[in-house]
Amino acid sequence: MKMGFVYIFFFTMCMISFKVPISRCQDIACHSNDLRALKSFSNRLKSGINGWNFSTSNCCNWTGVSCNHSTTSSNRVTGLELGKKRILGVLCETLGGLDQLRILNLSQNFLHGIVPTKLFQLQNLEVLDLSDNDFVGSVPGGIHLPSIRYFDISKNSFNGSSDPTFCKTSLHLQVLNLASNDFSGEVSTSFGSCSSLQQLFLNGNKLSGSFPYSLSQLQHLHILHLQNNQFSGALNDGIGNLSNLVELDISNNIFSGNLPDVFQRLRQLELFASSSNRLNGHLPYSLVNSPTLRILKLGNNTMDGPININCSAMIHLAYLDIGSNNFHGPIPESICSCQNLSVLNLGRNKLGGEVPYKFKNLQALTYLSLSNTSLTNISAALGILQQCTNLTTLVLTRNFRDEQMPSDANFQFKNLRVFIIANCQLRGSIPLWLEGHKMLQLLDLSWNHLGGNIPLWIGNFSSLFYLDLSDNSFIGEIPTSLTGLQTLTDTNILTDGNALSIPLYKKTEASSRTFQYNKIRSLQPTLDLSSNKLTGPIWPSFGNLKGLHVLNLKNNDLSGPISDGLSRMSSLEILDLSHNKLFGEIPTSLVKLSFLSKFSVADNQIYGEIPTGGQFLTFPCSSFEGNSDLYGGGAFSSCQLAQHPPPPPPPLATQPPIEKMNIMGLQFGLGATTGFVLTVTFVFMSGWVIPKPKARIRETMAMRTTIRHRM
Repeated sequence: MKMGFVYIFFFTMCMISFKVPISRCQDIACHSNDLRALKSFSNRLKSGINGWNFSTSNCCNWTGVSCNHSTTSSNRVTGLELGKKRILGVLCETLGGLDQLRILNLSQNFLHGIVPTKLFQLQNLEVLDLSDNDFVGSVPGGIHLPSIRYFDISKNSFNGSSDPTFCKTSLHLQVLNLASNDFSGEVSTSFGSCSSLQQLFLNGNKLSGSFPYSLSQLQHLHILHLQNNQFSGALNDGIGNLSNLVELDISNNIFSGNLPDVFQRLRQLELFASSSNRLNGHLPYSLVNSPTLRILKLGNNTMDGPININCSAMIHLAYLDIGSNNFHGPIPESICSCQNLSVLNLGRNKLGGEVPYKFKNLQALTYLSLSNTSLTNISAALGILQQCTNLTTLVLTRNFRDEQMPSDANFQFKNLRVFIIANCQLRGSIPLWLEGHKMLQLLDLSWNHLGGNIPLWIGNFSSLFYLDLSDNSFIGEIPTSLTGLQTLTDTNILTDGNALSIPLYKKTEASSRTFQYNKIRSLQPTLDLSSNKLTGPIWPSFGNLKGLHVLNLKNNDLSGPISDGLSRMSSLEILDLSHNKLFGEIPTSLVKLSFLSKFSVADNQIYGEIPTGGQFLTFPCSSFEGNSDLYGGGAFSSCQLAQHPPPPPPPLATQPPIEKMNIMGLQFGLGATTGFVLTVTFVFMSGWVIPKPKARIRETMAMRTTIRHRM
């Protein structure tokens, strides 16, 4: 929630609007002491400040400098507002010479080092904002800011105690922001002296101990953020004393025990967050009947009992996260009466049964997680939930065990952008009804028993940047349409928007821990088709996906060479091609992938030398094992690989001569001659050409006899 920061902005604007009028004087120079202080400040910086002109003594015309009206010969600097000016360097003590300064804003720059003590002793300073820099050291104990109203040193590296002893003399302090530093130890009792305090941010430090009793004395407190620290123990009833609280966030600590039943005394409370602690017991009656609560975050604890939210009383409830607890029983139909609910997380509880039919009444619902709640009847669930017409995120992981994925239904989720139904052991194929959901950005069907071909139409989703079909039984080639996903080819489309108001969990391995993301876009752009039965090549056109961060194709039956076209995937961080049937060499062009942090071609038929240079010098031996003809030296000399290239085939000169068939050679001539002689001899001896002698005598005698008879 950023409501507190909205209040801060509003407060600061009001402060500037109602104080002594501030203007720039065109004719009168600023005071010599102020001019000297500003020049010394600028000279100590490593970067200049645009709009500061040392050739003029009228510093009131410089960027970010404000002066007061004066009837004297010079003006005094009352405001120095240089937030987001990309200033680099350290602060000098001469800034303490700006003794009329009322506003000092140096936030969101690149300043570092120790903050000079004199800056914490400016008598007229009302607004001090040093947030989002890299200041170090402890906060000085001699702070004396009697006029201070807004004090923000968040998002730095301050350490030591967070003791605000200056509260005793800073009676007008309304906003104190010490968040996101390295403060440690218990919260000081001095906070009880901040009697005018309305907003207190101590989140994101290393503070410990029990819930600070001194804070329960701050009767005017509207916002209290203690999340992301190391507070422990039970929450006491002192929270009920903070009757003006609007926001109370104690998430991500080690608080334990039951929530105190004191929320009826917090009559202005709109946000209560206690996620990720060790709280147990039932939901307090005063909490589930609060008429003012809009946001309730209790996820990731060990609370139990029924979900007894009273929607008739909680008429403003818009956000309910009670996921990852031990609540039991079926999903109560009464929750469907919370007409303003836009975010609902009931996941990871012991519920069971079917989705109540009245869920169709939750027309304001945009985010719904029912993951790991042992639901049944997927067809009925989808039929009901499609009537929640504003639903953009639907998470149904680990339900509907061994059911059939509905394929012939005509479901229509008009605004669906995120659909996660992983690890359900669903049977069937990718349903055709998904084709019509053109606004899908994230689709996760992993860890099921889905089969058949991956349909071509998946590549037509113009906004899809995250696709996980891993650990199924898909067959056939990878659709070439996936190499043309518009969101991944045009990197300008990928913007850090679509903030989730609830953690989105991603399971990366069957036995691994889960990771959570608070924004959809904080998920890396991913194509995960691993652990299927896919065949065919890895298309060179994958190189079109310049916005892709993760390409996981391991554990398939892919074959062919690795195309050097993959080197055009300039944003790639993970490339896993292991456990396939790929062959050929690793393209040397892959060393150009400067963001590549994980790479594997293990257990293929890759050969040749491992490329050197770039990120390849950082990959472990396991990235290349299981390829008998792959070798490398240097960084890979200790790997179980071939230490030298395989012996080349012998040169042509050393090869055994291949006998040529010479039809008219000597041997053929001798054979032909001998055969001819033998043939002629045989013919003559047989009498075919020249008759044998006896035959000739008989023929002569016969001819003579014939002549005699004729005569």
